[in-house]
Amino acid sequence: MSVLFSVQDHVARVTIDRPERHNAVDQATEGELIRIWETIEQDRDIRVAVLTGAGARAFCTGADMKAGSGASGLDYWAEARPGGFGGIALRDTLDVPVIARVNGYALGGGMEMMLGCDIVVASADASFGLPEPRVGRLALDGGVALLARRIPHVQAMGMLLTGRRIGADEAFRFGLVNEVVPPEALDDAVARWVADILACAPLSVRAIKQMVRAGERVTAREAQMLRLPALIEALQSSDQEEGVNAFKEKRAPQWRGR
Repeated sequence: MSVLFSVQDHVARVTIDRPERHNAVDQATEGELIRIWETIEQDRDIRVAVLTGAGARAFCTGADMKAGSGASGLDYWAEARPGGFGGIALRDTLDVPVIARVNGYALGGGMEMMLGCDIVVASADASFGLPEPRVGRLALDGGVALLARRIPHVQAMGMLLTGRRIGADEAFRFGLVNEVVPPEALDDAVARWVADILACAPLSVRAIKQMVRAGERVTAREAQMLRLPALIEALQSSDQEEGVNAFKEKRAPQWRGR
C-alpha cells in the first residue's frame, strides 16, 4: 500500500507513504487516495481528517513523472478527474474538514492537494510551488483554478508564471498557511487544531463547510439564504440543544453527531 489510512477517535489520518519518491503520486497511489476520500465521505463517525506525507522531507511532490504512462499533457487534461489531484484538490462533496500537515516539499500536485484542504499547518522548512511550466506542463488539477482565488492576483501569477517556490513563512504571509512551526512541533500543532475541531459540534462543522463551499458561487446575501441539507440537519439536531445546555451547566458538551 502506498497510502496509510487509519481512523481513531473520530480522526482519519491519510499518509502518502512513498518517502523514497518524495511522496510523489503514481497511478496506483492516486486510485488509493480517491477510494480513501470516498470512504471518509461515507463514514459519519469521522469528524476531521489529517493529510500528510511519510518521512521528514516531503508532503507530496506531485505526479511521479518517472512512473508516468507516457500520456501527453492533452491526454492528461482530457481525463475525467472531478476531485482534482489526489482526489482532494477540487473535491466538492467532502463535508469533513481536512487539515494538511505539511512536513516538507508541497510541489505541483502536492501543492494542489494542500489547496484542497481547509486548514494548513506547515513545518518551518516546508516549501510550496507549482513548477509545472518548467517542464512544459500546467497545474491543471487545481493549481491554476484555485491559487488566484486564495491569494492576491500578482502573488498568484508570480508563482504560476515562473514555477518558483516559496518558503513556509512567505506562504503564511500570502495567506496560504494557518500556522508555521518548527519541525519538532508540527505534530503538537496539528493535534491542537484537531482538538479545536473536535470541541465543536460535528454537524455544525459539516454545515459550515458545506455552506462556505456553496456560498463561494453566489453573493453574500444569497449564501445566507441557502437551505442546505447539512444546515437543516444541524439546526434540527439534539447536539444543538446539548451545546446550549452544556454552556448553561458550565460543562463540556457531549456531542453525538445527531
